[in-house]
Amino acid sequence: MSLLIYMKHGRRKGSLVPEDEARISVFDHGVLYGDGIFEGIRAYNGKVFRVDEHIERLWDSAKAVYLDIPMAKDEMKKAIQETLKANNLKDSYIRLIVTRGKGPMGLDPSKCVDPCVVVITTTIAMYPEEQYRKGLEIITATTLRNHPAALDPRIKSLNYLNNILAKIEAENAGVLEAIMLNTEGLVAECTGDNLFVVVDGVLCTPTGVSGILKGVTRGVVMELAQKLRIDVREVCLSRYDVYTADECFLTGTGAEIIAVVKVDGRPIGNGKPGTITMKLLREFRKLTKSGK
Repeated sequence: MSLLIYMKHGRRKGSLVPEDEARISVFDHGVLYGDGIFEGIRAYNGKVFRVDEHIERLWDSAKAVYLDIPMAKDEMKKAIQETLKANNLKDSYIRLIVTRGKGPMGLDPSKCVDPCVVVITTTIAMYPEEQYRKGLEIITATTLRNHPAALDPRIKSLNYLNNILAKIEAENAGVLEAIMLNTEGLVAECTGDNLFVVVDGVLCTPTGVSGILKGVTRGVVMELAQKLRIDVREVCLSRYDVYTADECFLTGTGAEIIAVVKVDGRPIGNGKPGTITMKLLREFRKLTKSGK
């Protein structure tokens, strides 16, 4: 079944078009240079999860790269709901994309006068359900995260090539994910997910200065941990800290919360999803079903 895609070019009125008719110019600087931003969001039972946090992050990314989103925040929310309804989707993955727009060859962004907005709603299954029960085996990639002074990781840009290269390393190793280190050799995040470890009952996740994207799901997990009276801390983590942790898990919009049971061939804890990990997963799924 063909999906309907919402598209808007510059200040012109946006509209829904069949996916086979959705068009972006080959001269769009998002295509030519990766000059654009995006957000991935989930809808559960028709309710868009943490939409305000995602919209705010999209606008912050746009501001950071001098990109004018040609619509108001409320208009963007309306476009999301319109696209979900048109595709008759209640449980969905939503991708918001804003590109610099069509322009001549050359890097000069001032020549692009009509930014392009795309809203895609579809289904997603990052990992088989069995993996949530068994946990993941992952590796550490040799590909590093971009240096924050080159491209701040808080900007969710279309420049994902270093993540893709790390993902290829994972696939070549026969696993589904890879940890990415920063330029100082500290743990940053995985190719598409944030990382947590549990050490002596304390929940730890890399701090912002480690070069991470501060994920929305990461923030929700920290909120849930506090409600469950689990001590949660943002710290600098080394690979040693991950190898010797009692538990490890990943968080992300697509992944939600998924346990890691082996890293670089080393079992984490007893080699099974940990108690705190599974408790947080249950609470997270309760929250998404509640529509809050």
